Amino acid sequence: MAGDQVPSHSNEVGRTMRHPAMPIQTKLAARSDIRPGNPWVLVTMCLAVLLAQVDTSVVNLAVHSIGSELGAAVSGLQWVLDAYNLTYASLLLTGGLLADLCGRRRLFLIGAAVFTGGSMLCAAAPSIQVLIVGRAITGAGAAMLLPASLAIIRVQWPEQPARNRVLGVWASCNGLAFVIGPTLGGMLVDAFGWRSVFLIAVPLGLMAIGFAWRVVEESFHRAGRRFDWLGQLWGAAALGRLTFAGITAGHEPTVAGSAFAGAAVAFVLFLSTEQRHGDAAMVPLDLFRRRAVVGAMMAFCAAPFGMYGLLFLVPLVWQANGVLSAGAAGLALVPMAAVFFVLSNMAGRLTERVGARAMIAGGTALICVGSLVIGASDAGLPLWLAEVGLILAGLGMGLNTGPLFGVAVAAVPAARSGSAAALINVARMVGATLGVAVLGTMLATVGGDGPGLRAAMLAGGMIQLAGASAAWLLVS
Repeated sequence: MAGDQVPSHSNEVGRTMRHPAMPIQTKLAARSDIRPGNPWVLVTMCLAVLLAQVDTSVVNLAVHSIGSELGAAVSGLQWVLDAYNLTYASLLLTGGLLADLCGRRRLFLIGAAVFTGGSMLCAAAPSIQVLIVGRAITGAGAAMLLPASLAIIRVQWPEQPARNRVLGVWASCNGLAFVIGPTLGGMLVDAFGWRSVFLIAVPLGLMAIGFAWRVVEESFHRAGRRFDWLGQLWGAAALGRLTFAGITAGHEPTVAGSAFAGAAVAFVLFLSTEQRHGDAAMVPLDLFRRRAVVGAMMAFCAAPFGMYGLLFLVPLVWQANGVLSAGAAGLALVPMAAVFFVLSNMAGRLTERVGARAMIAGGTALICVGSLVIGASDAGLPLWLAEVGLILAGLGMGLNTGPLFGVAVAAVPAARSGSAAALINVARMVGATLGVAVLGTMLATVGGDGPGLRAAMLAGGMIQLAGASAAWLLVS
């Protein structure tokens, strides 16, 4: 069957299904309680973002307590973050393809259930190894949940101006998560211990499942496409080896070099596999002929590289030096998250006025400036200087996140919305994973907290500057 297809719920929908050329919005409207632009669908998709991002943001504040209780070194704590990031990034392409093939609503529901179960395992983990497994499970859930969420938005809001505004609200939930997560998470760590922070995901996950079951219409596209096992294998191998190389570079350079070489080989095999499959590939390579997609992916890799490294290292240094407790560190992150939230809600209207290019490049450059300001501090002191850097980084993320997603999903037809959503999220999570791995290794290698944090923030800032330049040159 061609085009995006919606399973029938009535005789009227059944008649619609026999005319596959009919626009997707007409098919969605055939069910009386589902219509294009249904605000309850947006609420449900926002719950998905909150579910994933609240979990991520609270873990940053819990790592010091986790290390103390479970006797984990910095490398082990990196894997608490990177087990999620690595699994998420490795399976994103599969999640996006399955959403298009098997149903975006179905993958959303499965992803929310897996994420919720993984969070419960994290809360009960008796060792750092079990905790890392639990984090990997939540990453697998997110790899199904978030591409399906973005694909549903692409299908539900087919007109780009309306979709840009919706994506601004959707992206603002990242900022809201960083308000809720650090504040609530810090208080929970201080009052009940680190295990309590993983339980935040349980009510959010149950709410997302309940709403999606009721208000989200099913849609899929199967024509001419199939599951790409070999492409998934080589793609996951490339990313896994690359991340392992980043984590081991500081203390095992020979092992890191071998892992990096293995990543390069796996990446070449991945490209060869996808080229053979042509339009049926998991990642059609003709997408990379579109300058806007390439520029958006480079910016979306660069910005989280420094941002996630910053959110991992700054609270860790504050707590390790006894400057702030977990709760106080969470409160110190609130101004950054607040400006992220406010600006993201305005991003759709701002994009219509100044264009995606200026929003993406300018926002990424602001994150760079924020990283460099934090690097100019002495191990995050004085606090006011670190706060200025954090707020600048939050401003940058608020400006660029919504437009980055908008450029990616607008570049492909709705039939490939799951794959496009997955691809842009791969860029984001590659940056996040490598940022935590590489910048964490730099902190441990340089040492001295102040010099180590300065070196890490400088490196993150330079990567972000390169991403801003790429966006300015490639995004139209």
